[in-house]
Amino acid sequence: MGDAEALQKDNKKSSAEVIADKALSSGANLIKLLPTTTVLAFQLLSPSFTNGDHCYTANRYLTSFLLGLCGISCFVASFTDSYLSADGTLYYGFATTTGLWILNGRIDKTTLDLSSYKLRFIDFVHASLSMAVFGCLSLMDKNVVNCYYENAQDNAEQLLKNVPLGMGFACSLFFVIFPTVRHGIGYPAGG
Repeated sequence: MGDAEALQKDNKKSSAEVIADKALSSGANLIKLLPTTTVLAFQLLSPSFTNGDHCYTANRYLTSFLLGLCGISCFVASFTDSYLSADGTLYYGFATTTGLWILNGRIDKTTLDLSSYKLRFIDFVHASLSMAVFGCLSLMDKNVVNCYYENAQDNAEQLLKNVPLGMGFACSLFFVIFPTVRHGIGYPAGG
């Protein structure tokens, strides 16, 4: 009886382990939703597009184009998913109203049902919030602020510092509470 009780006790997770598992799982879901690659590309291109502290009208147009392109990238990336077939082949695609539209390779759709990958309302919410998080991060970028708001007063500077931070936190909290089921390109695949 003692061995069985010890084994049963080992199989039960402590409350600290359960909390740690949930925190790590939430963190993993958050990483899938935050636009890390887009932010990296933006951070690399922003200093050149904004021309540092000497932002001219052409630089504002270029920066607006960059912001728009990166925002669209965040939105579209939220609809990517992956499928791991029984033979171990990894397929990437876009979620559609009928299922997963495979981008790399051919897959026999007559024997495989990809309808569980259909678009849902929450996908659009995640995509919009992901774009909002990118917008917040870009508003915290010194080059963008100097380019668009070069003569900002103290009150405006405080808003530009704190509103994006609060908005980013609120969106991240939403992502943790309502995690996505999507496995975007470059993240561990679902099966």
